[in-house]
Amino acid sequence: MRVPLENVKIFFDRRKNVLSKMGGNALILYSHPEAIRNGSVHHPFRQDSNLYYLTGFEEPETILVMNPLYKNKCILFVRDKDLDKETWDGFRFGPELTQRMFEIEAVYSLSEYKNMLPDILSKVDGGVYCELHKNKILDQILFDSISEVKRKRGRTGEGLLPIFDVNSFLGQFRVIKSEDEIVNHKIACEKSSLVHVELMKYVKTAKSERHMHGYFLNQLALYDLHREGYGTIVASGQRACTLHYVFNDQDIKDNELILIDAGGEYNYMTADITRTYPARGHWSEAQLKVYEQVLKIQEHMIAMVKPGVTWKALQDEATLRLTEAMFELGLFSGRVQDIIASGEYRKFYPHGIGHYLGYDVHDLGLYIDINTKESRPLESGMVLTIEPGLYISPRIVGENHELAGVGIRIEDNILVTDQGCENMTVKCPKTPDALSKTILGQ
Repeated sequence: MRVPLENVKIFFDRRKNVLSKMGGNALILYSHPEAIRNGSVHHPFRQDSNLYYLTGFEEPETILVMNPLYKNKCILFVRDKDLDKETWDGFRFGPELTQRMFEIEAVYSLSEYKNMLPDILSKVDGGVYCELHKNKILDQILFDSISEVKRKRGRTGEGLLPIFDVNSFLGQFRVIKSEDEIVNHKIACEKSSLVHVELMKYVKTAKSERHMHGYFLNQLALYDLHREGYGTIVASGQRACTLHYVFNDQDIKDNELILIDAGGEYNYMTADITRTYPARGHWSEAQLKVYEQVLKIQEHMIAMVKPGVTWKALQDEATLRLTEAMFELGLFSGRVQDIIASGEYRKFYPHGIGHYLGYDVHDLGLYIDINTKESRPLESGMVLTIEPGLYISPRIVGENHELAGVGIRIEDNILVTDQGCENMTVKCPKTPDALSKTILGQ
């Protein structure tokens, strides 16, 4: 358990900023349920991103309640100190040490949450920001507390407190990265890029997708990254045409491409990198033809990223360019605009050009401007992925098509800056020549 003493002020300032924008509303965050299987076997726990963002506290069974109208504006409920349980499961801070070390305004035992919540919510002059369906027991405590508040207010005519989505609210804060977050994010991206380079060096002797995934996990540890940022995809051959391929259990054939979508986390900030390359370092003519189209489009799309450009503009441009590439590759005939209007292009490009990136691989933040309801313009401090792809499934073009089974995605992590953008994963090779030389050790 890490104690971020040097960063305590960062979390305090975040809470202060969020409180200033809450009005008369309350906010409740639950930690993720602890991962336990077969009744007793514990699996790695990761704190809820929102809860970590506001506290830096990483223990399970934790609840944060914020209410700017209550006597204690920030209250953390944590597990009690328990030396017997610490023998089995490790160190616990307990309420007193948590308050002292993390400088939370008030910290109580988790056992007091149920009794205290109605009083905290009785001071609400609005609603409650929360994420439901994460913990049924805690959801029920919230519902019962809201009902209790209504009863206490008697014949005022006020109904039940409304519940608002906490992710939409906190996304307003998390979508623009602070200087310290950008530092951590750059470390995650640079180290993850170097891990990908190690994978490229290993692939020519790897026998299976599982070997590649295992080697990735090994290199994460060696590069001092804290965990996988998300479920790693290692897809060889036509399996790369399955966007969320998760099995990672097939043998790798010499003539296949391999698509690896993988990133590591550093201080809760994650990288999200995809590279596609020939498993033994040598491109076929068909593979190279598709790859060069996707790479050219990806470089064009990255060059577009700057403040003021909207998500819709990025997506429309990517759709146009990729559909034009489909025509050049002989996948369609007719008119480009007709294929776009009909949505037929989605046969080979079914996803978007990118997404926000940060504490989560699909990070919080609205893609629509909250005031205009139009597509949101990019702003300095945002981090996003740019990830065009073409996926030519044999199910669509037939087994005998020259390009059947070629699946290409190239993904980088882009920081929007005042003047344009910065590619934070630039150290990860992606030109065909650079990939081949890295794989072959040249």
